[in-house]
Amino acid sequence: MGDRPARRRPRRPPLTTPTGVVVRPAVPRDAEAIAQIYGAAVADTTSSFEAVPPSPDEMRERMGKSPRLPWFVAEAPDGSLLGFAYGSRHRERAAYRWSAEVSVYNRAEARRQGIGSALYAALFPALRELGYVSLYAGITLPNPASVGLHRHLGFREIGTFPMVGFKFGQWHDTNWWWLPLHDPPPQAPAEPREWPPLA
Repeated sequence: MGDRPARRRPRRPPLTTPTGVVVRPAVPRDAEAIAQIYGAAVADTTSSFEAVPPSPDEMRERMGKSPRLPWFVAEAPDGSLLGFAYGSRHRERAAYRWSAEVSVYNRAEARRQGIGSALYAALFPALRELGYVSLYAGITLPNPASVGLHRHLGFREIGTFPMVGFKFGQWHDTNWWWLPLHDPPPQAPAEPREWPPLA
């Protein structure tokens, strides 16, 4: 945002979990695997309120949408992707621009292995470095695993939107969680920067 040149992303080594899974920034060629993982969530669960799984091209477009926020993937030793996490704009109005929503999705066989925590461990510092002040996560209820993950990572429960989404023939509540990246928040925050484009 603004006219300042984007800072170069700090050169950090990829995060490697004890099981050999590598967490790294997503690149456009990851869009097909990301679409496959997310598509299963759209088609089979209420963790997403989308009705039609987006194509790889659509996911690639979302990854590069301005203002560009970080996307990370968890890559298995065999090169396959097990999950991904990303930040997105919380709301469109200008005063919301220091707030981001965060989401994480894993393959069904990769759940409860610490991959979501590892992805968030890469995502949150990246968002903080870009100038974001607050992170929010919405969880469709019931989802005790996701509630447990966000609580474990320091999110605070702030409320529930009752009957906010209708999917699979019934109404669903969404529980909202907040994680302050700066506490107390800055009184004159600098403009948040964009995540540099990836090759």
